[in-house]
Amino acid sequence: MAKIVLGLGTSHGPMLSTPPDQWGQRVEADKRNPEHWFKGKAYNFDQLVALRAGENLEAQITQKVWNDRHAACRRAIGKLADIFAEAKPDICVIVGNDQMEMFKEPLIPAMSVYRGETIPNKYPEKEEIAKMPPGIPISIGGHIPPTGATYQGQPSLATHIIETAIADQFDVTSMTSLPNGYGHIPHAFGFVFRQMMNDKTIPTVPVCLNTFYPPNQPTVERCYSFGKSLLRAIQSWKSDARVALVASGGLTHFVIDEEVDNAVMDALRARSIKSVAALGEPIFQAGTSEIKNWVPVAGAMADLNYEPNVVDYVPCYRSMAGTGNAMGFVYWKA
Repeated sequence: MAKIVLGLGTSHGPMLSTPPDQWGQRVEADKRNPEHWFKGKAYNFDQLVALRAGENLEAQITQKVWNDRHAACRRAIGKLADIFAEAKPDICVIVGNDQMEMFKEPLIPAMSVYRGETIPNKYPEKEEIAKMPPGIPISIGGHIPPTGATYQGQPSLATHIIETAIADQFDVTSMTSLPNGYGHIPHAFGFVFRQMMNDKTIPTVPVCLNTFYPPNQPTVERCYSFGKSLLRAIQSWKSDARVALVASGGLTHFVIDEEVDNAVMDALRARSIKSVAALGEPIFQAGTSEIKNWVPVAGAMADLNYEPNVVDYVPCYRSMAGTGNAMGFVYWKA
């Protein structure tokens, strides 16, 4: 039977792939966004500036702080990449999400598993790049190689994951190719190929959760149970493969909330997701919803009794409104 030899949790936000002197590019997009979720409620940018006026956020957005935090994130990414290489997995299962990159409003599955023979990651055309919001084009290289790439899928394991999930009462969507003629896998997955695997890719099963878009977002508890199904599927797959299980996303963004991030890290150490679920579903909206990508991996690792190792936690603020991306980097090993 296959064996999980490694678990990883990593943020994948564009700021990780953007020079720190350019982090301010995203603030223009922040100001345009009429709905920033923070502590379970939606605010516009100016409302957040007023709400968080007493937090001394100006000290968080100096160039020196940006430089230091970017460097800390890059060190953590390098550490996780080294750990991935040392573990020598044969296959990777990545739990991530889509941000209208392959799914569109008419069809957004709650849970989906990609079981294609190959995984495309084509560099976007100029017309597509021109439509991207400020601060995104500069980060493309963090998840797509300049010449594009095609990766190897693992249809046999993917099919077994789907069959196990169905038996466990999860209704999952099966994909043998990307929908809508889309040319590249969402950045949640491309980031892992580029920065955890360093482009030395292995056969991979992308598992996509709809964390972002109402009304069919799986709950925290549902994601946790799904992780246990993933574990059962991998361990019952008839293969001697060594498998890495990777969570890609989070932590709190597009508004940073360190209380929520600390609750997540505490839950990982306690090997129980109850305190995270107790925060309530309104907390897990917009970018912060990507914490749900970590939840299935945490569930599987808890069942395996693998110890979580926090490499770093780096809150990367970019504005007086507290917008930005809190970055987390964790691994689990036998």
